[in-house]
Amino acid sequence: MHIISPVLWEFLVNWLTHFALFPPEASGIAPYTDALYFFLVGISLTGLVIVGLLVGLFSVKYRKEKHPEAVQIEGSTLLEATWTIIPLALFMIAFVWGALLYFRIYTPPTNAMNIYVVGKQWMWKAEHPGGQHEINALHIPINKPVQLTLISQDVFHSFSIPAFRVKREAIPGRYTTVWFEATKTGEYHLFCTQYCGTLHSAMIGTIYAMTPDDYQAWTAGSTSGTSLAQNGERLFASLGCNSCHSGAATARGPNLAAAYGSKIQMSNGSYVTVDDAFLRNAILNPTMNQVAGYAPIMPTYQGQVSEDGLIDLVEYIKNLNSNYRVQQTLNTSQVQTPSPAMPGTSGSANAGQGMVKQ
Repeated sequence: MHIISPVLWEFLVNWLTHFALFPPEASGIAPYTDALYFFLVGISLTGLVIVGLLVGLFSVKYRKEKHPEAVQIEGSTLLEATWTIIPLALFMIAFVWGALLYFRIYTPPTNAMNIYVVGKQWMWKAEHPGGQHEINALHIPINKPVQLTLISQDVFHSFSIPAFRVKREAIPGRYTTVWFEATKTGEYHLFCTQYCGTLHSAMIGTIYAMTPDDYQAWTAGSTSGTSLAQNGERLFASLGCNSCHSGAATARGPNLAAAYGSKIQMSNGSYVTVDDAFLRNAILNPTMNQVAGYAPIMPTYQGQVSEDGLIDLVEYIKNLNSNYRVQQTLNTSQVQTPSPAMPGTSGSANAGQGMVKQ
């Protein structure tokens, strides 16, 4: 900024912002991704200038008028080593830098707030744990890590927020995650950057970055009255899953209380970690995810439970701390809202929890 006039600098900033050639840096990771980007641009421009100058120099120095007869020029080991080692070093720097940045972007912190996003032709549906649902919009607080758990209901989509420098594919049948921490309040563009059909260009939305107080006010005024975990509890009971996953010693399915995050042994002897992906696969493909010690009697729910329903079930099981709620719903057709005094609950937003029939 010091080498050009303030007026020209302001013009360039406004031009780049309004024409979206370079979006604003609105997340904690944005400066780091931009630094790598400018490093790569700098290498490319430097290489372009060097090659251009050498081509021009050799064109003049070795033109036909000066050298009517071609002369063999012997190679230089030092020169060849130089133009091999220097580019290799630059490429390795870019590789290591990019790898570190990649792992940072796709490894969310443990305290990140999780929001589910389902891609559909042609819209984005965001589901907050508290029960808030949004279409082609996403409200988030600033200065707080936010993890997005993405999945597609039909074809490949790609969730992209240029101002946050994040992009992640939404894949049918598989959860993917990405995280960010917004640093500036405002409204930012959301795009699908994977061609997904005739109305792909209309699959856009808006990210609303808000202060923590404004975000709390929005969540309080936008809730449907039930959290994802509560919706999952109702679905869990309506599907009859509680009859097999009651937690009793004679239960026909494994105990789901506090199962999330633990390692369990499968029927083939291997051990797996119970995470979102495992729970989803166990619901849809129980024979492929058979827990050791239990008969393969669980039916598949493929085609019977929507992606939204699967998210509710997964969120319900993730918060299951005891089998109290599961046992309470065995003899009643209506799931009641838990009170703080009930054992095994962690507040109304995390109403009772459970998994799938195994």
